[in-house]
Order: sequence, then structure tokens, then C-alpha cells
Amino acid sequence: MNVKELSTKAEITWCPGCTNYGILSAAKRAIVELVNNKKIDVKKVTIVTGIGCHAKIYDYLNVNGFYGIHGRVLPIAFGIKLANPELTVIGFGGDGDTYAEGVSHFVHACRYNADMVMIVHNNQVFSLTTGQMTPTSEVGYKGRSTPLGVKEKPLNPVALALINGATFVARGFALDVRHLTKLIEEAIEHKGFAFIDTLQPCLIYHDTSAYFKEHIYKLEETGHDTSNYEDALKRALEWDYCLNENVKIPIGVFYKVKKPTYGEQWPQLRKPFYMVKRKVNWEHVISEFR
Repeated sequence: MNVKELSTKAEITWCPGCTNYGILSAAKRAIVELVNNKKIDVKKVTIVTGIGCHAKIYDYLNVNGFYGIHGRVLPIAFGIKLANPELTVIGFGGDGDTYAEGVSHFVHACRYNADMVMIVHNNQVFSLTTGQMTPTSEVGYKGRSTPLGVKEKPLNPVALALINGATFVARGFALDVRHLTKLIEEAIEHKGFAFIDTLQPCLIYHDTSAYFKEHIYKLEETGHDTSNYEDALKRALEWDYCLNENVKIPIGVFYKVKKPTYGEQWPQLRKPFYMVKRKVNWEHVISEFR
């Protein structure tokens, strides 16, 4: 299999040079690598998207998919995985999509340790609706909804995922496609809830490209122990999602641990419903509606 086979005929309508291209490229490369190494079956890959610039990836990735509604990527993905555990389920959401309206779903997906992947395109703004602030916008950000600047401390999704029990927590950078590809590969192979917060600068409304290139460092180059929860949380708190000059921003895998998944803890879910043989008496079922 090659990357071209995962392309579609849909016209790409992201802005020219949009960093979402980096996430699309990394996702394609990761899927191709895992398929060619017989780690996954491309026919069993299913993606779920929400609403926003990120969601256009649904049109550009030639796999099974479900185009969801705003903030509801995770419950849809969770339902798909429960219904058919044989599927490789990957959710794509924006930072507004996931951390605002969808934040309760995010917290509980971490708690449940559902066996799926969640990749967040985090540009720290609502770009599709022209640059309003989101829960990860930095203090001082001036947009359409905050002309006087954001006053509230931003949410730290990496710390939130760790505290609430996610078993694979990572941060990527959309402009480092090779590194992001490896993170997505590792996330897909992980058994449990795998979360990647992907820094994805919006070149139109929130161009943080130069800032990230200057401040990012890779955890794997520091000897970071991904099995050490306390160290992972310490690393997660190194950056508070504000654009201060005196900080370094870690990317890579913060934490990775093996724990029972949601499906493994319920005997009713170990055998998918569609594999259970039934003999339904339809006459009895519809009799009350006649």
C-alpha cells in the first residue's frame, strides 16, 4: 500500500499552506506503515471528525468514516468501538471542538480507557469562524470575541488527560511530520485510550509557527521515562499554553502504560453484538404496532 491510495478525489479547501496538511500527511503515512507491516487492516480503519477546519480531513482520507457534530467526536468513536471492537477507531477534533463543548466527553474517555485514538488539531483558536478564542488560547490573545484580550488561564489538555487516566498521552507538532507520524503509529498500536494534542498553528488567525519552532524540544531526546506518571505530569506542567519567552515546550510521548480497557472490563462487550446468533420473532415484535 502507498500514501496515494489513501487520497480521495475531493478538492482540498484548507487555506494554502495550512498546517492541517501536516496532520493529514502524518496520518496517511502512519496508516500506510502499519498496514504494510500487517499491524492493522485498512478496511477496518474508521475515522470520526467533528466540526471545524480539522473536520475536512474526513473528505481527504480514503478510509471508513463518520462526520459527526461539534464536540461529539469521542462519544461517536466510543460507540463505534463498542459496537465493533475489531475496528481501528481514530478521532480527529479541534481544540474548540474537543476542549470546549466536548470537554466532558474528553474527561470520561480518559477515565474509561476506551481503546481508540484521539488526535486534536490545536491551533488555540476557532479558525473556521474567523479566530475566536478557545479554552487553550493564551492569556492576552485578541480575537473577534475578545478584542480586549483573553484574561483567563488556558486549559492544559495534556495535564488534564494524565490526571483523568489516559494511558497514552502525547503532544505533536504539525510542522514536524516525521515526528508526528511516529506518534500516530505508536498511538494506533496502543491498547487503550491514546491522546495526541497536536500543536497546529493557524497561519491566518493565530500564526505561532515561529514561536513553536524556537521553543519546542523532544522528550525522547532527554531520556524521559514514559512509564513514570509523576515525571510525565511534571513535564506536562512545563508549559501552560501561553506564549511566554522563558519556557520550553515538550513534544513526544509523555506517558504510556498498559491497563485494562473499557471493553475488557465488561464480559458483555467481549463478544460483539453482531456475532451473537439470534432468532427474532418479528411477528411478535411488530404485533403491538398493528
